[in-house]
Amino acid sequence: MRHGNKNNALGRKKAHRDALLSNLAISLIDHKRIETTLAKAKALRLYVEPLITKSKEDTTHSRRVVFSELQNKEATAALFRDVAPKVASRPGGYTRIIKLGNRLGDAAEMAMIELVDFNATYTKEKAAGTAKKTRRTRRTSGKAAPKAEGGEEAKSE
Repeated sequence: MRHGNKNNALGRKKAHRDALLSNLAISLIDHKRIETTLAKAKALRLYVEPLITKSKEDTTHSRRVVFSELQNKEATAALFRDVAPKVASRPGGYTRIIKLGNRLGDAAEMAMIELVDFNATYTKEKAAGTAKKTRRTRRTSGKAAPKAEGGEEAKSE
């Protein structure tokens, strides 16, 4: 029975599951976005978000804790160098899971997991959208435009 057991075993023993999640986390840190099954993506989110939170405080102890989980110098350095400064102001929720549909071979549910602050599509739209909203209102553009055009035509003739 699995009373009180909340982790997803992913059909693997503990050592194999730890190695899998470590490798997925390294890939996510390196590539900022990976495609995997939905179950693995959800398990990876639980695994990698505490590591990102640890990386926000750049101390020797936090680097050693993260390295003990990842066992990869390059990924640990990239996490502290690239990812941590971008998520410093974010209180949590560093990853986003997007469902992609079913895999052709075995109909497994696929998903894309990505680091939220590294998606240029969403960050550019946010910045552009705020500038357009504050530029003009409906009332001034409707009334001011015809008067200005009429006054200019009268003066030019």
